[in-house]
Amino acid sequence: MTPRQADVLTALGLVGLAATVGLTAPRWSALLRSPAGASEPEEAALVETPAPAVEPAEAVDPARRISVRLYFEAPDRDGLLPEERDIAFSPDLAQQLRTVVEELAKGPRAGLVATLPEGTRVLEVFVQAHGVACVSLSPEVATGLPGGSRAELLTVYSVVNTIVTNFPSVSRVQIVVNDQPTLSLGGHIDISRPLSPDMTLVALGPPQPGAQSPSPTPAP
Repeated sequence: MTPRQADVLTALGLVGLAATVGLTAPRWSALLRSPAGASEPEEAALVETPAPAVEPAEAVDPARRISVRLYFEAPDRDGLLPEERDIAFSPDLAQQLRTVVEELAKGPRAGLVATLPEGTRVLEVFVQAHGVACVSLSPEVATGLPGGSRAELLTVYSVVNTIVTNFPSVSRVQIVVNDQPTLSLGGHIDISRPLSPDMTLVALGPPQPGAQSPSPTPAP
């Protein structure tokens, strides 16, 4: 568990404790005000009140898959383009997000250009309050950048746009490196705070004149 997760869980635990005390206070107050000789049936009723049934967690179907859009760099124009891909379904949102980013790190299957440097690994993904997803990537995401502000911009927003456009419950993405917050990946784009998607980076216009598409990459 990362320090960031520990802080979040601690805060949630304190909120839960306060809520529990608030909800049970009237009951304990009534019990303390009751006469010392209260009848045993009443005491037994307090003790034997059955707890609410806990619903079982949703079973994972290994054969179930979902379709997502992964954003990679366009080869013949300035910006990002989506690639449709089927991935395994998980009822756990954090695990589902991790699977999506891992697919992004594998690179495109044909025609597009990878945005995450080779060797980039997903270390951890979790979802905070208010729809903020935290994605921890290995140091290769910074050390392997080709350089330049535009390449860094497309790397950052390939992750942000991919997550937010596929999962409406997530509105912003916080990228950290090696489980540690950082100002930027290469000195140009501020990632010290959660980022909203930027769909203006999606290359919807015509290809740039004179640009040539690379040879299709064979599917793994």
